[in-house]
Amino acid sequence: MSDDGQRPPMLGVIGGSGVYDITGLEQARWEQVETPFGDPSDHILVGELEGLPVAFLPRHGRGHPLPPSGVNYRANIDALKRLGVTDVLSLSAVGSLREELAPGTFVLVDQFIDRTIERDKSFFGPGLVAHVSMAEPVCNRLADLVERVAVEEELPVRRGGTYLAMEGPQFSSRAESEMYRAWGCDVVGMTNMPEAKLAREAELCYATVAMVTDFDCWHPDHGNVEVADVIRVLQANASKARSLVEAVAESFGHRPDPCPQGCDRVLDTALITMPQARDPERLRCLDAVAGRVLTNDTE
Repeated sequence: MSDDGQRPPMLGVIGGSGVYDITGLEQARWEQVETPFGDPSDHILVGELEGLPVAFLPRHGRGHPLPPSGVNYRANIDALKRLGVTDVLSLSAVGSLREELAPGTFVLVDQFIDRTIERDKSFFGPGLVAHVSMAEPVCNRLADLVERVAVEEELPVRRGGTYLAMEGPQFSSRAESEMYRAWGCDVVGMTNMPEAKLAREAELCYATVAMVTDFDCWHPDHGNVEVADVIRVLQANASKARSLVEAVAESFGHRPDPCPQGCDRVLDTALITMPQARDPERLRCLDAVAGRVLTNDTE
């Protein structure tokens, strides 16, 4: 912690489909991180980019052994927080629900609709209840930086959009795809929820780069989604994503601190369970996620 209570900046990168590592890391090493919520998706690649501490976690594990519903999202976020991460850049493969969002486009989404049903969605629960706001789920400080860098790198980027998170692993039916479009969604994926919710609870600044791999099945001029077609675009997107991460790291230290949006302080007003009613075991599990406010409560 610095003198003003702020943690020194550290970038966490969660790599989605096709992005299993980051090249160019100095002093790179794979670290195993234990969490109260089980094992993360994989060991975490820790090192430095442009002098900035960086932690990279392949969301599906190296080689993609984990399906979207098999990812331990709580362990992933907890592990990053334990390593000292302050900001999380999420890289995700998505299908497009809009004609103008062609394969290869990078979308900096700013809203989510959560249609997942089989995942643990909160660090809190019986014994310690907390309610954080998800009205603005993406950190504008981090998204502003990513947008500026993407433009400088001449990447095909679109700022703003709604991400529909579905359970999967099957792709959408045509009726579902049309429904998501009618709801005003722009892209569809399977992984950013509950990831974004958990990052908010852990007081981490969070932003998503949704990398379009295909048009979802609503599109009349494109056939059903095929994995082989998706993989071809994934490979092209992956190299651009790595370049984007390197450029973000180079500019990362110039961001305003503390977060103007308050992402790093959301728990100040979120805890509702009185200290004397809190479950000790729940408190133990939240030593990393909520230690800042729980420590203050006991002083």
